[in-house]
Order: sequence, then structure tokens, then C-alpha cells
Amino acid sequence: MSRFFSSRDSCPAIKNILILDSEGKRVAVKYYSDEWPTHSSRLAFEKSLFTKSLKSNARNEAEISMFDSNIVIYKFVQDLHFFVTGGDEENELILVSVLQGLYDAIALLLRATVDKRETLENLDLIFLCIDEIVDQGMILETDANVLAGKVAIQSMDVSAPLSEQTISQALASAREHLTRTLLK
Repeated sequence: MSRFFSSRDSCPAIKNILILDSEGKRVAVKYYSDEWPTHSSRLAFEKSLFTKSLKSNARNEAEISMFDSNIVIYKFVQDLHFFVTGGDEENELILVSVLQGLYDAIALLLRATVDKRETLENLDLIFLCIDEIVDQGMILETDANVLAGKVAIQSMDVSAPLSEQTISQALASAREHLTRTLLK
């Protein structure tokens, strides 16, 4: 007897990605599941998850925990708490790679200054990064270098002078200019 899989059954799914501050307040959150349909249910989930995670020491390595029939992977860095939630049937190693890819890409984008102030000042980059990792719950990419490169290209201001652009932004500008000239 064979079982037919839908694309959702065979592909790991993320229910949410949360970045909270040291008091449990939202910095950047993205939900992909209808498990928490209202704003108040999401806030309640975040508060109880934050409270439970405070009992652990997830400073250096990601921690894995079961919470409300979900697998939650989390890590604390400076004054930020990073969370990735998947269903209880998801592979923990894949969820860890999503969390690690998110953190490493943010560290690259923020030049290793991953704290609440820097994150809030660059919130557009953080949300672009989250969007490059997961789309509608489906994992797209977990390689931090690829993620940071995609986000840097999307966020660059081509009208900025070359001296104010990073090397990757300048190369992307040059590549875009070369492509336009070749297509004329």
C-alpha cells in the first residue's frame, strides 16, 4: 500500500520565526501557520515560550525543546532571543540549520554587531533575510553567505555613490550596469 505525499508532507515546514528582546518583547516576528490565528494568541504564545526558555542557557549553542506540541529551536545572543518553531514531526537538524542560517546571515549583514539596537536600526534587512529563508512556511535557503548576498543586493541603493557602497553592493552595481550595456 503506497502513500501519496503532498509537497507540504514531504518538505519541512516552519510555523514561525521569532526574534524577541531580553524582556520578551517583539523585535521581528513572522508567522506561517494558522495555529495562532489572532494577535492576542500570538502574543500569548510568545510570552509563554519566552518564559519557558529563560530557564535554559542557550547562549553558545541552539537549544531544542518541545513546547505546545511543537519543536522549538532557540538561541540567545546579546539582548536578543531567536526562535524557530516547527511541528512535532519536523526534523530538528533542519530547524537548527534554519536558526543558524538566520543568525549567521544577520551577523554578516550587521557586521557581527547583533544586538537589539542594531537590529531595530536595520529591521528592513532582518525582514528581507527572514523572507529569503522561508516563504509561506517552506524553507528556501539556509546558507548564511547566500542569504546575506541576496539581502544586500535587494537592499542596495544603486543611486548611492560608489564610495558609500559595500564591496558586494559595488560589484552588484557594476554587474547590473554591464548587463544593461550589453543588452542595448
